[in-house]
Amino acid sequence: MAIDITELLRLEQAGWTSLCDGTGDAFYGRIMTENGVMVLADGSVRDREGVVASLRDAPTWNSFEMTDERLVEMAPDAAALVYTGRAFRAAGGPAFVGAMTSVYVRRGDQWRLALYQQTPVPEAE
Repeated sequence: MAIDITELLRLEQAGWTSLCDGTGDAFYGRIMTENGVMVLADGSVRDREGVVASLRDAPTWNSFEMTDERLVEMAPDAAALVYTGRAFRAAGGPAFVGAMTSVYVRRGDQWRLALYQQTPVPEAE
């Protein structure tokens, strides 16, 4: 059975929304696998506990955009969602633009985030 990209896009958008409304710590604490990891644009690698702790008092984002979305099916219960993300801080400043990859695994009837990676992409002048 093919994996529906729509379901994973909804999860990814819910994650960004949680980063905008300040509930990212709870969202990612719930959705990440026990051994889940995030590899961030600043070079840091955080496990689930580190992600939750870092998001508790993190500045919020004001808005986000996702473009060029692609689904890479790896197994019947595993897929990578690859896209370009552009996010704007509530405090202003330039947008953060990155190539994003979220690897999801299905546990029972729920998708869980096992790996998230972002690579900064300079904005075209």
